[in-house]
Amino acid sequence: MKEVRELLNPIHYLEQKQGELFKTYHNLHELAEPSWQEKQTSAYIRKRLTDAGISVRTFDQHYGLIAEIPGETEEVVALRADMDALLQEVDGVVRPNHSCGHDAHSTMVMHTALAIALSGIIPKRTLRFIFQPAEEKGQGALQMMKDGALRNVQYLFGLHVRPSFEVPIGKASPIIIHSSAGTVKGTIKGVQAHAARPEDGINAIEAAALLVYKLKQIKLPKEETGSIKMTQLQSGNNATNIIPETAVFSLDVRAQTNNAMDKLKQLATTAIDEVVLETGATISWSMDEYVPAAIENKAAKNLAASAITSILGSANLIPSCISPGGEDFHFYTLENPGIKATMIGLGCGLSPGLHHPQMTFNQDALIYGAQILTAAVLLASEQERM
Repeated sequence: MKEVRELLNPIHYLEQKQGELFKTYHNLHELAEPSWQEKQTSAYIRKRLTDAGISVRTFDQHYGLIAEIPGETEEVVALRADMDALLQEVDGVVRPNHSCGHDAHSTMVMHTALAIALSGIIPKRTLRFIFQPAEEKGQGALQMMKDGALRNVQYLFGLHVRPSFEVPIGKASPIIIHSSAGTVKGTIKGVQAHAARPEDGINAIEAAALLVYKLKQIKLPKEETGSIKMTQLQSGNNATNIIPETAVFSLDVRAQTNNAMDKLKQLATTAIDEVVLETGATISWSMDEYVPAAIENKAAKNLAASAITSILGSANLIPSCISPGGEDFHFYTLENPGIKATMIGLGCGLSPGLHHPQMTFNQDALIYGAQILTAAVLLASEQERM
């Protein structure tokens, strides 16, 4: 494998062009668009890439993009960015807002592609840059896989800005160990009756209360971490003297591993079945907006660590970043276990926290974040086939 110092030309270029990175970030921040509606964001990125002579593939059914820099072989090293913003209340107004850093991710990945393309380097492996829609819905990665984003991919890298309490500014981790997360949406159907004769009906609220109780009894083995709890419940009639027939609920389900998530699903199914049996109500439910937990790949993690060390020095390498949050990036590895993949955690002085409407970070991190990504994909391009 070539030493990192032989591949530093595009890395130096990024430092020289830091003003352009800041401008790109501000432009994308202002273009904030929710999941599946990233039209202007996609158009902006596409124009910047095509103006630099990089080929870009678009899609009729969504705004995702796949850009490529040809290499000496058809084997691929891929880099993924997410583009969508959250729809949330900001200063009393509900609007799209980049409080999860996707504008920063797209900025760094786009400028990594530009720096390598303009450097004239011909990589050993083809370099692919995946700009993905709908990460916040947990659906974008699945769609991009359907569209061939992982064809011939050997290595896949992602990056996510991290809160200061996870990764301090000026430091980075070669892996974010995200949890698995999902939302269960369900409907309880009972039987209406006069409140004076409750024995003639099946009370949906009482069934929901029993379900809450049973969910609280769920325990995982000590070596596994997870939680399941009811976070929304709506029921009742306009009249207070009627036994309610219908209740709708939501459950938040989280687990540190995919195995623990599977166990929670099984235990939740048992709890729901017991409520049906004990109350006579019917319950229909499904898990929506599910994302899997991270799956560690040592080869990709080690390459990412080398890239971080080459840019920030070994003293600023954080071995791992453990996060209770979820990320649909991990669908790529769950569905394609042969791919060497990891998500880099970037320290950037982020506060107060991800998804906070007033989230901010130190924009200098855009420079060293893009440099880390550039080093990672070039090192992976030169890596001997395992």
